[in-house]
Amino acid sequence: MEADGPLLLNVGPAPGRIATITTVLKICSMTSVQKQTIPVLLQGKDALVRSQTGSGKTLAYGIPLVQSLQGMKSKIQRSDGPYALVLVPTREVGDPLFSALLSLALQTFDTIQKLLKPFTWIVPGVLMGGEKRKSEKARLRKGINILISTPGRLVDHIRSTECIHFRRTQWLIIDEADRILDLGFEKDVTVILNALNAERETRQNVLLSATLTEGVTRLADISLNDPIRISIADEIQKSLKPAVQTETKANSSSKCLDQENFAVPETLKQYFVMVPSKLRLVTLAAFILGKCKCEKQHKMIIFFSSCEQVEFHYELLVNVLSGELESEQPKRSSVSSVCLQFLRLHGNMEQEDVAARGLDLPQVTWIVQYNAPASPAEYIHRIGRTARIGCHGNSLLVLAPSEAEYVSLLASHKINVSEIKVEKVLSSLMKDDRFKLHRPRNKKSCGTDPQEVRERATVLQTKFEDYVHSSKGSIQWAKKALQSFLCAYTAYPRSLKHIFHIKSIHLGHVAKSFGLRDAPQNLITLPTANSKKKTKPGPLRSDLLKKTHGKHRLAEILRSEYSSGMDTGVSKVKKKKKKKQRKPGNQQKPV
Repeated sequence: MEADGPLLLNVGPAPGRIATITTVLKICSMTSVQKQTIPVLLQGKDALVRSQTGSGKTLAYGIPLVQSLQGMKSKIQRSDGPYALVLVPTREVGDPLFSALLSLALQTFDTIQKLLKPFTWIVPGVLMGGEKRKSEKARLRKGINILISTPGRLVDHIRSTECIHFRRTQWLIIDEADRILDLGFEKDVTVILNALNAERETRQNVLLSATLTEGVTRLADISLNDPIRISIADEIQKSLKPAVQTETKANSSSKCLDQENFAVPETLKQYFVMVPSKLRLVTLAAFILGKCKCEKQHKMIIFFSSCEQVEFHYELLVNVLSGELESEQPKRSSVSSVCLQFLRLHGNMEQEDVAARGLDLPQVTWIVQYNAPASPAEYIHRIGRTARIGCHGNSLLVLAPSEAEYVSLLASHKINVSEIKVEKVLSSLMKDDRFKLHRPRNKKSCGTDPQEVRERATVLQTKFEDYVHSSKGSIQWAKKALQSFLCAYTAYPRSLKHIFHIKSIHLGHVAKSFGLRDAPQNLITLPTANSKKKTKPGPLRSDLLKKTHGKHRLAEILRSEYSSGMDTGVSKVKKKKKKKQRKPGNQQKPV
């Protein structure tokens, strides 16, 4: 494993722990954040650590924590209760990052458990959503010495479980603090801090975050006591500064800089591709084929903006790219014979189903963001799934031409991405003869001829459309995925509306990216994820659709259906009709 720090012996752990780290975790050297954080924590000081996701922060606090607990004069008993509390982000329903992949709580528990292998008397435990409260209460009664928990579940037990206490808690570690606050758990963290302070005021506190937002700084002020500030932003900014010195030098501009700049691993290469809407689907498929089938030895995570899109693209890609496609060629190339393996994961799946799949995340080499994230911070956390702990990784952001300004937004936060031409991505189709256009005998393939690349892209797009239109059910599925995309597109924050605005979308071209041959006219009849009953559009709505023409037609439809759920034009028509007749069956409820 690659790393940029010195050997463990020079960092601080006792020789007895080095053997465990090298044999069990197979680590022989430290990353920068571990190199700077471990000595500080071994001295018993509080720390505010800023480092990118995947830099090895868990070991940075895990090693000093275990060394401190096992070295206590009086041997720890399981019945003593928590000596250390580790708070981690909860599972997110709408974000595949924490809901689909193995949760951070379980990852942290696994790492701590490996560190505790020689010290069997110290018992770690996890409290998180999706588990039965009854079984968690039973574990709390038996005793947990290192308690790893999500904020919401811990607050639930503080209020309802009598046996939980923090009389002996000597460590408080808040991991991924920015994500915890982004998810709206600031009040829960405050409740936890009050519960800790009520039983024991003196303890060692550690706060770790990939970004230093205003909320993280506020949390550090109330939870840390004279902390050491450790920042691993890049090779120039790597430093170890006391927080007191930082406060004397800080001003409003420096605080703003902390909020805007993000730490990205040097081993992570970032790219973006500008793709017209109607070519998005074939470009994604070509990229998957090029990296995971032609080059092989690649593992990829693709982020979508909704669960419906995950389900739709999973079925489509499995059946078209991995399935047995009809081919006029009697022989297939070795590339087309290689089998692609797909795995779909999203927030609507059961936790047991996700955990049973045995995911292997460390080998992820590509992160593809098919839909742009709503903030640079979310962008950083997504690409943090690769290039972890010294390994190399790559990321690709897919943008429409109307979204080009998003690249400048990232650049303003010191996130620099390089462009890959869409033609280069599509050229990988030349390596797969399944998408070769049948030519007369006197015409032969011309290598990477642009015309032939376009022809193969057309063949692939046709195969997608043929599969989608093979049944009414698949057409409705594609429409539902399209609807969820449009709903997510209207949900971008107001600060990004000039980049991601629903008026800039060409519905017909976007429909192509979902395998639909024409722009659907009846999206309003499709059931949403939260709707229980199917509602039919009233006659007034149909009249409105017929009357709207030109460039304002799409805007009217989408603004009414995907923004607030109520259209201003419809409401005006209804007011006029109310005096004549009032039919409750025709009244529409806001979505």
